[in-house]
Amino acid sequence: MTINVERDFELITLEITGRLDTTTAPNLEAVVRELSEDIKELVFNMSEVEYISSAGIRVLLGAYKKMKSNQGLMRIEKANDMVREVFEMTGLEQMLNQE
Repeated sequence: MTINVERDFELITLEITGRLDTTTAPNLEAVVRELSEDIKELVFNMSEVEYISSAGIRVLLGAYKKMKSNQGLMRIEKANDMVREVFEMTGLEQMLNQE
């Protein structure tokens, strides 16, 4: 998995490519943990995610909680059909803003 980080003032976009699973989720978790408190919007571009496991979902939930506690927004962009299906099956599609 690769993570491309783009910052535009108070907006951070994380473009994720590859598998988001038990092996790679700690890498994404570390990136999220290091985000500064002044971030007002966090976007996950998931157009190139091939697979997401429960470990990946856990990281997304942690990011959501972090943004909510900082009065920020988090959203998912360009999730492919497989990722959307996982969100639907877990009930996350209603919580995670998706575009």
